[in-house]
Amino acid sequence: MEIKYNSDGLIPAIIQDTNTKAVLMLGYMNAEALKKTIATNRVTFFSRSKQCLWTKGEESGNFLNLVSIKNDCDNDTLLVKVKPEGPTCHTGTDTCWKEANVQEFGFLSRLENVIEDRKENATEDTSYVASLFKKGINKIAQKVGEEAVEVIIEAKDNNDNLFLNESADLLFHYLILLQAKGFKLNDIVEVLKSRH
Repeated sequence: MEIKYNSDGLIPAIIQDTNTKAVLMLGYMNAEALKKTIATNRVTFFSRSKQCLWTKGEESGNFLNLVSIKNDCDNDTLLVKVKPEGPTCHTGTDTCWKEANVQEFGFLSRLENVIEDRKENATEDTSYVASLFKKGINKIAQKVGEEAVEVIIEAKDNNDNLFLNESADLLFHYLILLQAKGFKLNDIVEVLKSRH
């Protein structure tokens, strides 16, 4: 691996959770820190303030277990994928940007948050979602069943637009059902991972 260290003999290392893809922190490595990281499979940095090596977690126990290291197109920045043991930041947060280290599913995660908000802050006439939660688990499960049947029917026809719309309805109602049971997409992903 070709690496271009800066004039201080350092290279920035972006630390990313290999599973959630969350960026956990930024540190710096010199050649010795990189060599130790590869040898021990635990991320080691060069401390610019203390002018010495330090392995993340050596005091807290919150190690960063190495999965892979890649350099960028200019060979002057590293992307280090890890499996963290506990929070990464010295303040006790998951990341150095005070963000939770959770798997994100883009728009589906935002939709889950909207559904959760409608569930938690439901009023008499808030929304369709709130009205489903008010009717209870049986009605929500019934809607998932109805939408599943509609997907099957549309799958047998040649109207892709109808098929996609019914599929969206099914997924939407399934997300509601998951939350009615106290779960989210991450819980399903963990089950799928355990089967892989």
